[in-house]
Amino acid sequence: MVLSRLSLVETAQKLGFHRLGIAAVPSTASPAETATTQALERWLEQGFHADMDWMANAKRQDVRKIMPGVRSLICVALNYYTSHSHPEGREYGKISRYGWGRDYHRVLHQKLKALTQWIQSQQPEAQVRYYADTGPISDKFWAQQAGLGWIAKNGCLITRDYGSWVFLGEILTDLDFPSDTPHTAHCGSCTRCLDACPTEAIRSPGVVDANRCIAYHTIENRDPQLPETIAKRLQGWVAGCDICQDVCPWNQRFAQPSDVVEFQPYPHNLAPTLSELSQISEVDWDQRFRASALRRIKPTMWRRNALAAQTSHSGQR
Repeated sequence: MVLSRLSLVETAQKLGFHRLGIAAVPSTASPAETATTQALERWLEQGFHADMDWMANAKRQDVRKIMPGVRSLICVALNYYTSHSHPEGREYGKISRYGWGRDYHRVLHQKLKALTQWIQSQQPEAQVRYYADTGPISDKFWAQQAGLGWIAKNGCLITRDYGSWVFLGEILTDLDFPSDTPHTAHCGSCTRCLDACPTEAIRSPGVVDANRCIAYHTIENRDPQLPETIAKRLQGWVAGCDICQDVCPWNQRFAQPSDVVEFQPYPHNLAPTLSELSQISEVDWDQRFRASALRRIKPTMWRRNALAAQTSHSGQR
Protein backbone atom coordinates (compact mmCIF):
# COMPACT_ATOMS: atom_id res chain seq x y z
CA MET A 1 0.00 0.00 0.00
CA VAL A 2 1.32 3.44 -0.97
CA LEU A 3 0.45 6.22 1.43
CA SER A 4 -1.01 9.16 -0.48
CA ARG A 5 -0.43 12.81 0.27
CA LEU A 6 -4.18 13.44 0.18
CA SER A 7 -4.88 10.90 2.91
CA LEU A 8 -2.03 12.37 4.95
CA VAL A 9 -3.46 15.88 4.68
CA GLU A 10 -6.99 14.71 5.48
CA THR A 11 -5.79 12.85 8.58
CA ALA A 12 -3.77 15.87 9.73
CA GLN A 13 -6.84 18.08 9.37
CA LYS A 14 -8.94 15.66 11.40
CA LEU A 15 -6.32 15.82 14.14
CA GLY A 16 -6.62 19.60 14.21
CA PHE A 17 -3.53 20.77 12.35
CA HIS A 18 -4.11 24.01 10.47
CA ARG A 19 -1.43 23.64 7.83
CA LEU A 20 0.65 20.77 6.46
CA GLY A 21 3.40 20.85 3.87
CA ILE A 22 6.07 18.44 2.72
CA ALA A 23 9.72 19.10 1.95
CA ALA A 24 11.79 16.52 0.13
CA VAL A 25 15.20 15.79 1.67
CA PRO A 26 17.78 15.02 -1.00
CA SER A 27 20.73 12.74 -0.22
CA THR A 28 23.03 15.79 -0.12
CA ALA A 29 22.29 19.34 0.95
CA SER A 30 20.53 21.58 -1.55
CA PRO A 31 21.85 25.08 -2.31
CA ALA A 32 19.13 26.57 -0.10
CA GLU A 33 20.04 24.26 2.78
CA THR A 34 23.74 25.05 2.36
CA ALA A 35 23.03 28.79 2.43
CA THR A 36 20.98 28.39 5.60
CA THR A 37 23.74 26.36 7.24
CA GLN A 38 26.29 29.03 6.37
CA ALA A 39 24.02 31.73 7.80
CA LEU A 40 23.66 29.72 11.01
CA GLU A 41 27.42 29.34 11.26
CA ARG A 42 27.90 33.12 10.86
CA TRP A 43 25.25 33.73 13.52
CA LEU A 44 27.03 31.40 15.91
CA GLU A 45 30.45 32.89 15.16
CA GLN A 46 29.13 36.33 16.08
CA GLY A 47 27.88 34.98 19.39
CA PHE A 48 24.29 35.96 18.64
CA HIS A 49 23.07 32.74 20.32
CA ALA A 50 24.23 34.07 23.74
CA ASP A 51 24.51 30.99 25.98
CA MET A 52 22.07 28.82 24.02
CA ASP A 53 24.77 26.28 23.24
CA TRP A 54 22.27 23.77 21.89
CA MET A 55 22.02 25.93 18.78
CA ALA A 56 25.52 24.75 17.83
CA ASN A 57 24.46 21.09 17.69
CA ALA A 58 25.87 19.71 14.41
CA LYS A 59 22.59 17.89 13.74
CA ARG A 60 20.88 21.26 13.35
CA GLN A 61 23.03 21.85 10.27
CA ASP A 62 22.20 18.52 8.66
CA VAL A 63 18.86 16.80 9.22
CA ARG A 64 20.34 13.58 7.81
CA LYS A 65 22.35 13.23 11.01
CA ILE A 66 19.11 13.00 12.95
CA MET A 67 17.68 10.25 10.77
CA PRO A 68 20.01 8.63 8.24
CA GLY A 69 17.91 7.79 5.22
CA VAL A 70 15.35 10.54 5.78
CA ARG A 71 13.58 11.37 2.52
CA SER A 72 10.76 13.69 3.57
CA LEU A 73 9.94 16.24 6.25
CA ILE A 74 6.24 16.57 6.98
CA CYS A 75 5.90 20.08 8.40
CA VAL A 76 2.81 21.19 10.31
CA ALA A 77 1.58 24.46 11.78
CA LEU A 78 -0.93 25.12 14.55
CA ASN A 79 -2.51 28.54 14.94
CA TYR A 80 -2.42 29.79 18.55
CA TYR A 81 -3.74 33.34 18.24
CA THR A 82 -6.56 34.58 20.47
CA SER A 83 -8.17 38.00 20.32
CA HIS A 84 -7.23 39.01 23.85
CA SER A 85 -5.03 42.07 24.35
CA HIS A 86 -1.98 42.72 26.48
CA PRO A 87 -2.62 44.91 29.55
CA GLU A 88 -1.86 48.60 29.18
CA GLY A 89 -1.35 49.80 32.77
CA ARG A 90 2.18 50.05 34.13
CA GLU A 91 1.18 47.96 37.13
CA TYR A 92 0.82 44.88 34.89
CA GLY A 93 3.37 42.46 33.51
CA LYS A 94 3.14 41.36 29.88
CA ILE A 95 3.36 37.70 28.91
CA SER A 96 3.95 36.57 25.33
CA ARG A 97 0.90 35.05 23.63
CA TYR A 98 2.64 31.73 23.11
CA GLY A 99 2.55 31.14 26.88
CA TRP A 100 -0.99 32.26 27.67
CA GLY A 101 -2.55 28.82 27.50
CA ARG A 102 -1.55 25.19 27.85
CA ASP A 103 2.04 24.17 27.09
CA TYR A 104 2.23 24.03 23.30
CA HIS A 105 4.75 21.18 23.46
CA ARG A 106 2.11 18.93 25.01
CA VAL A 107 -0.58 19.94 22.53
CA LEU A 108 1.65 19.52 19.49
CA HIS A 109 3.23 16.30 20.71
CA GLN A 110 -0.18 14.70 21.26
CA LYS A 111 -1.26 15.53 17.71
CA LEU A 112 2.10 14.63 16.16
CA LYS A 113 2.13 11.31 17.99
CA ALA A 114 -1.33 10.50 16.67
CA LEU A 115 -0.32 11.41 13.10
CA THR A 116 2.89 9.40 13.41
CA GLN A 117 0.99 6.36 14.66
CA TRP A 118 -1.45 6.66 11.77
CA ILE A 119 1.42 6.77 9.26
CA GLN A 120 2.93 3.66 10.83
CA SER A 121 -0.44 1.90 10.72
CA GLN A 122 -0.49 2.54 6.97
CA GLN A 123 3.20 1.83 6.37
CA PRO A 124 4.46 -0.41 9.20
CA GLU A 125 7.99 -0.59 7.77
CA ALA A 126 8.44 3.19 7.66
CA GLN A 127 10.84 5.10 9.85
CA VAL A 128 8.97 7.97 11.47
CA ARG A 129 10.07 10.44 14.15
CA TYR A 130 8.41 13.67 15.29
CA TYR A 131 9.57 16.87 16.97
CA ALA A 132 8.01 20.12 18.18
CA ASP A 133 10.68 22.54 19.32
CA THR A 134 12.38 19.57 21.00
CA GLY A 135 15.01 18.48 18.47
CA PRO A 136 17.97 20.03 16.66
CA ILE A 137 16.01 20.90 13.54
CA SER A 138 15.96 24.20 11.64
CA ASP A 139 12.18 24.11 11.75
CA LYS A 140 11.54 27.48 10.12
CA PHE A 141 13.80 26.68 7.19
CA TRP A 142 12.08 23.37 6.55
CA ALA A 143 8.64 24.93 7.04
CA GLN A 144 9.49 27.42 4.31
CA GLN A 145 10.78 24.62 2.07
CA ALA A 146 7.48 22.82 2.68
CA GLY A 147 5.52 25.86 1.57
CA LEU A 148 3.99 26.79 4.94
CA GLY A 149 5.31 30.35 4.97
CA TRP A 150 8.48 32.41 4.83
CA ILE A 151 11.10 33.44 7.36
CA ALA A 152 10.43 37.10 8.07
CA LYS A 153 12.78 39.93 8.97
CA ASN A 154 12.06 39.34 12.66
CA GLY A 155 13.13 35.70 12.35
CA CYS A 156 9.59 34.33 12.69
CA LEU A 157 7.81 32.20 10.11
CA ILE A 158 4.88 34.07 8.58
CA THR A 159 1.98 32.17 7.03
CA ARG A 160 -0.52 33.79 4.69
CA ASP A 161 -3.45 32.41 6.67
CA TYR A 162 -2.44 33.05 10.28
CA GLY A 163 0.48 35.45 10.22
CA SER A 164 3.30 34.38 12.51
CA TRP A 165 1.06 33.20 15.35
CA VAL A 166 1.78 29.53 14.69
CA PHE A 167 3.56 26.70 16.43
CA LEU A 168 5.63 24.46 14.19
CA GLY A 169 6.24 20.73 14.28
CA GLU A 170 7.74 18.19 11.92
CA ILE A 171 7.81 14.50 11.20
CA LEU A 172 10.92 12.96 9.70
CA THR A 173 10.40 9.85 7.59
CA ASP A 174 12.16 7.69 5.04
CA LEU A 175 8.98 7.63 2.96
CA ASP A 176 8.93 9.50 -0.35
CA PHE A 177 6.23 12.11 -0.73
CA PRO A 178 5.73 14.71 -3.46
CA SER A 179 7.35 17.92 -2.26
CA ASP A 180 5.49 21.21 -1.98
CA THR A 181 6.91 24.34 -3.56
CA PRO A 182 9.09 26.40 -1.19
CA HIS A 183 7.37 29.60 -0.11
CA THR A 184 8.58 32.95 -1.38
CA ALA A 185 9.23 35.90 0.96
CA HIS A 186 6.71 38.72 1.20
CA CYS A 187 8.08 41.22 3.71
CA GLY A 188 9.00 43.56 0.89
CA SER A 189 10.46 46.87 2.02
CA CYS A 190 8.65 46.83 5.38
CA THR A 191 10.92 47.39 8.41
CA ARG A 192 8.31 47.79 11.15
CA CYS A 193 9.71 44.95 13.26
CA LEU A 194 13.25 46.33 13.09
CA ASP A 195 12.08 49.84 13.90
CA ALA A 196 9.85 48.78 16.81
CA CYS A 197 12.33 46.59 18.72
CA PRO A 198 13.26 48.65 21.82
CA THR A 199 16.64 46.94 22.20
CA GLU A 200 17.55 46.81 18.49
CA ALA A 201 17.86 43.03 18.72
CA ILE A 202 17.12 42.57 15.01
CA ARG A 203 20.56 43.45 13.73
CA SER A 204 19.60 43.04 10.08
CA PRO A 205 16.68 41.41 8.26
CA GLY A 206 16.35 37.87 9.59
CA VAL A 207 19.27 38.18 12.02
CA VAL A 208 18.27 38.37 15.69
CA ASP A 209 20.90 38.87 18.39
CA ALA A 210 19.77 37.00 21.50
CA ASN A 211 22.09 39.13 23.61
CA ARG A 212 19.78 42.08 22.91
CA CYS A 213 16.46 40.20 22.84
CA ILE A 214 13.91 40.75 25.62
CA ALA A 215 12.40 37.30 24.99
CA TYR A 216 15.78 35.61 25.45
CA HIS A 217 16.60 37.45 28.65
CA THR A 218 13.22 36.97 30.32
CA ILE A 219 13.03 33.26 29.47
CA GLU A 220 16.56 31.86 29.05
CA ASN A 221 18.91 34.15 30.97
CA ARG A 222 19.60 32.54 34.36
CA ASP A 223 21.71 35.38 35.78
CA PRO A 224 20.57 37.01 39.05
CA GLN A 225 20.20 40.39 37.30
CA LEU A 226 19.24 41.37 33.78
CA PRO A 227 21.71 43.52 31.82
CA GLU A 228 20.94 47.20 32.41
CA THR A 229 20.50 47.82 28.68
CA ILE A 230 17.72 45.23 28.65
CA ALA A 231 16.16 45.98 32.03
CA LYS A 232 15.50 49.64 31.29
CA ARG A 233 13.74 48.81 28.01
CA LEU A 234 11.45 45.97 29.11
CA GLN A 235 8.26 48.01 28.62
CA GLY A 236 6.51 45.70 31.07
CA TRP A 237 7.51 42.40 29.42
CA VAL A 238 8.26 39.69 31.99
CA ALA A 239 7.90 36.52 29.89
CA GLY A 240 8.88 36.75 26.26
CA CYS A 241 8.07 39.68 23.99
CA ASP A 242 5.59 40.09 21.13
CA ILE A 243 6.51 43.57 19.93
CA CYS A 244 7.98 42.51 16.58
CA GLN A 245 4.93 40.35 15.90
CA ASP A 246 2.35 42.86 17.11
CA VAL A 247 3.57 45.52 14.65
CA CYS A 248 3.73 43.14 11.68
CA PRO A 249 1.20 44.07 8.97
CA TRP A 250 0.64 40.42 8.13
CA ASN A 251 -0.42 39.74 11.71
CA GLN A 252 -2.57 42.84 11.90
CA ARG A 253 -4.42 41.86 8.71
CA PHE A 254 -4.60 38.09 8.80
CA ALA A 255 -4.44 36.86 12.39
CA GLN A 256 -7.53 34.83 13.26
CA PRO A 257 -8.61 33.22 16.52
CA SER A 258 -7.49 29.63 17.01
CA ASP A 259 -10.01 26.84 17.41
CA VAL A 260 -7.63 24.96 19.73
CA VAL A 261 -9.29 25.16 23.13
CA GLU A 262 -6.03 24.48 24.97
CA PHE A 263 -4.57 27.74 23.67
CA GLN A 264 -7.23 29.88 25.29
CA PRO A 265 -5.48 31.99 27.95
CA TYR A 266 -5.45 31.03 31.57
CA PRO A 267 -7.01 34.12 33.26
CA HIS A 268 -4.00 34.70 35.51
CA ASN A 269 -1.70 34.99 32.47
CA LEU A 270 -3.52 37.89 30.80
CA ALA A 271 -2.90 40.69 33.27
CA PRO A 272 -0.68 39.64 36.19
CA THR A 273 0.49 42.54 38.34
CA LEU A 274 4.19 43.23 38.64
CA SER A 275 3.82 43.45 42.41
CA GLU A 276 2.47 39.89 42.68
CA LEU A 277 5.07 38.50 40.30
CA SER A 278 7.88 40.27 42.14
CA GLN A 279 6.95 38.27 45.24
CA ILE A 280 5.89 34.97 43.74
CA SER A 281 6.70 31.99 45.95
CA GLU A 282 7.77 28.51 44.95
CA VAL A 283 4.34 27.17 45.91
CA ASP A 284 2.46 29.84 43.94
CA TRP A 285 4.74 29.29 40.93
CA ASP A 286 4.17 25.55 41.01
CA GLN A 287 0.39 25.92 41.11
CA ARG A 288 0.22 28.75 38.61
CA PHE A 289 2.38 27.33 35.85
CA ARG A 290 1.53 23.66 35.78
CA ALA A 291 1.06 22.40 32.21
CA SER A 292 2.48 25.70 30.99
CA ALA A 293 5.44 26.50 28.74
CA LEU A 294 6.10 29.35 31.19
CA ARG A 295 7.32 26.79 33.71
CA ARG A 296 10.71 27.23 32.06
CA ILE A 297 10.88 30.59 33.85
CA LYS A 298 11.78 29.75 37.44
CA PRO A 299 10.45 31.67 40.48
CA THR A 300 13.68 33.62 40.95
CA MET A 301 13.50 34.69 37.31
CA TRP A 302 9.88 35.83 37.60
CA ARG A 303 10.81 37.94 40.61
CA ARG A 304 13.87 39.32 38.81
CA ASN A 305 11.93 40.17 35.65
CA ALA A 306 9.06 41.81 37.53
CA LEU A 307 11.35 43.93 39.68
CA ALA A 308 13.28 45.03 36.61
CA ALA A 309 10.05 45.98 34.85
CA GLN A 310 8.91 47.97 37.87
CA THR A 311 12.22 49.81 37.99
CA SER A 312 12.07 50.45 34.25
CA HIS A 313 8.63 52.04 34.60
CA SER A 314 9.83 54.18 37.51
CA GLY A 315 12.74 55.45 35.44
CA GLN A 316 10.38 56.50 32.64
CA ARG A 317 8.35 58.86 34.80
